[in-house]
Amino acid sequence: MNLEQQFARVTELWWPRVIGQVNDQYVKIAKLKGEFTWHKHDDEDELFYVVKGRMRIQFEDGNVDLSAGDLHIVPKGVLHNPIADEECWIMLIETVTTRHTGDVETDLTRTIEQQLGAS
Repeated sequence: MNLEQQFARVTELWWPRVIGQVNDQYVKIAKLKGEFTWHKHDDEDELFYVVKGRMRIQFEDGNVDLSAGDLHIVPKGVLHNPIADEECWIMLIETVTTRHTGDVETDLTRTIEQQLGAS
């Protein structure tokens, strides 16, 4: 699998696309730009890996800035808000049970079915 080719198929911002599965974990990619939404995942950790660009993850007690090649794991139950001032490409590793926007529902929320079939 070639990541560049996979990212070329991602046309919607903030719409994760499942590109693989390792045991009970989905490997997802997404393009980000702008501000997402404050949310948390009560039962799952979430791994962010920046492939291209930069992003910031806001937390109640501060921010984590990430550049290409950086990764950060958001522990379960921690309120966070991803932000990318310019287009940023990320890879996510999440359990198959992780809801896209965790404990909130917004216009940006995508079901796992949408993530599996995203173009």
